[in-house]
Amino acid sequence: MILIVTSTQDLHALMIQREILARGQPCTLFETDAIAATQSVSWRFAAGRPTVRIGCGADNEVDLADVTAIWWRRPQPTQRTDPAGAAAPYRELVDTQCRAALTGMFSDHFHGRWVSSPDATSRASDKLLQLSVAARHGLRVPRTVVTQRKQDVLELYEAAGGRIIVKSVVGVREPMLFTRFVEDPGAIDVAAYAACPAMYQEYIPGCRHIRLNCFGERSYAAAIDSDALDWRADLSVPVAAWDVPAALHARIRAVLDELGLAMGVVDLKLTPDGEFVWLEVNPQGQFLFLEPLTGLPLTRYFADYLIDAARAGHAGPH
Repeated sequence: MILIVTSTQDLHALMIQREILARGQPCTLFETDAIAATQSVSWRFAAGRPTVRIGCGADNEVDLADVTAIWWRRPQPTQRTDPAGAAAPYRELVDTQCRAALTGMFSDHFHGRWVSSPDATSRASDKLLQLSVAARHGLRVPRTVVTQRKQDVLELYEAAGGRIIVKSVVGVREPMLFTRFVEDPGAIDVAAYAACPAMYQEYIPGCRHIRLNCFGERSYAAAIDSDALDWRADLSVPVAAWDVPAALHARIRAVLDELGLAMGVVDLKLTPDGEFVWLEVNPQGQFLFLEPLTGLPLTRYFADYLIDAARAGHAGPH
């Protein structure tokens, strides 16, 4: 049994589930933002051990003991249902209780394969940690400053020859924040820098961006050729399947292993002189948009990976 823990209307989860079910393998979704006003959660402790049952839609109850692999896709503990028209303080109470129950149910009671565990997913989302780990495994990382101090940015600007960029320290659901150039950091008011920390980095030249999807021991990638700093704003540019060199896969796999990740969606940049530069990894990044653009059957590849993980899950935790 494969369990996909996610939120409602998650296209990736739905597509992968459909592919797995088409092969005759059991796979179900647990939509974590749909716990409120249902009977989804049942955790019992008796005879020295817990029993965990979760409702995964109408008439579909799953015993966690039957699950051999969990894809910890994109759980969203903020509930989309407003129970009985509850006022704001009670909505916060409902969200808090759902979040605590979700964490507790899975924290110590699942003994199969994680893709990837909640703790590892949370820890590995730290971009500062990612940079340090990537550097330890021989990948070039940009000179970086995370700061609220204008002077720090001015010093990086000078060291980088007047070409630096700024991006968020962590992604947010809304608004979508694109990476941008900092053209004249001296003209920006001190108060703007002080508002909150941001990540400033040297600009890495080149127009080839690599989106590398590492699923366990295999990697599949796309090359995106764009002059834009942030290619996400325009996918009308050339995008093609790209063979991952064995040495690069080995380094990426080593980084993910140290971060505790079973999978990861990695952004790299290839410089004009052929050097790979680490930008970041999203532990549960989007990858299916690359399928129609490149012809890579990523739905099939990822379903293969989850099915293999579920079979290995019979042997115990990983």
